[in-house]
Amino acid sequence: MEYATIKIEAETDGGPGGSVLVIYTGGTLGMVFESRKGQLVPFNFEQLIDKVPEICRLNQDITFLSLKEPIDSSNIAPEVWIELANIIARNYFHYDSFVILHGTDTMAYTASALSYLLEGLSKPVILTGAQLPIGVARSDARENMLTALELASARNERGEPMISEVCIYFNSYLLRGNRSKKQESSDFDAFHSANYPYLAKAGVSIEYNLPYIRPFKGRTSLTVQQHLDPNVAFLKLFPGITPPVVKSLCHIPGLRGIVLETFGAGNAPTAPWFLDELQAAINRGILIFNVSQCDGGRVSLGRYQTSRQMLEMGVISGEDITAEAAITKMMYVFGKSGKVDSSKLLAQEMEGEMSMST
Repeated sequence: MEYATIKIEAETDGGPGGSVLVIYTGGTLGMVFESRKGQLVPFNFEQLIDKVPEICRLNQDITFLSLKEPIDSSNIAPEVWIELANIIARNYFHYDSFVILHGTDTMAYTASALSYLLEGLSKPVILTGAQLPIGVARSDARENMLTALELASARNERGEPMISEVCIYFNSYLLRGNRSKKQESSDFDAFHSANYPYLAKAGVSIEYNLPYIRPFKGRTSLTVQQHLDPNVAFLKLFPGITPPVVKSLCHIPGLRGIVLETFGAGNAPTAPWFLDELQAAINRGILIFNVSQCDGGRVSLGRYQTSRQMLEMGVISGEDITAEAAITKMMYVFGKSGKVDSSKLLAQEMEGEMSMST
């Protein structure tokens, strides 16, 4: 990929806010209305100061890096996640923090994937975007971008970053990236985290929810896993699902894992044909990861009769993980080289993406 960059230097040497690399991938935030064409077109970041002059008041050393061709978030793919992780890795010792400007539709997938790929992360990586383009009068882009930059530069009394994990900032709330879901397509309150508290709330001042923020682990080396295995699939259950639907998905050539989106606390039909199909898939080496369709709550395999047989056959409980974090976790785990116990890795918490039941 090719990149274009612009720099904004702090008014004082080094800037109390440190240095931040802002990576623009595409999405609504970076769009402006072109009156001549009568449509939204990608924003030229060389005009950034004209659009958001408040950036100069942050007193940070900011470098904006833009992909040559902005990517609509609907076209985000695993190779883009790896590229973003590598951009961060190449610049890891040159910047104190990182902000990624991203389309909202798949932002939760990207945040989840990066939380796994960036092994040993000890600096802030904050994703944000907007529901309205930056060139629109009522746009939420300015506040989201400015506050994400402020959060990225925040330090505690020991000079350590307040945030040292992958997060999403949107509409006053900072959320753990791999705990987030997009819930609204037309409201500014686009993202939520049903199973994990917010990490910070930005009002007149920024209030940090310290018990839920991952502790700073010290300056560690960063490594990036260079492969994600896309041979995974979702199977969302619904009343009336038929044998041909389940059978066709379970027999996809090369399939390695299925995120099974079940009812309630992990429940599924007990029809013999359904259970037999799952058992046959498991016998062929396909891992099945049970995730609830509900935004809140958790999977409790075996709690009800409708999930007991799945527990006995070896279906893996996703606990309270989101579907976005589950599918990207599968890609990450299956992408690991060497001999690894994939089922064991899926079942355990890796990057704060799920809370283990006791």
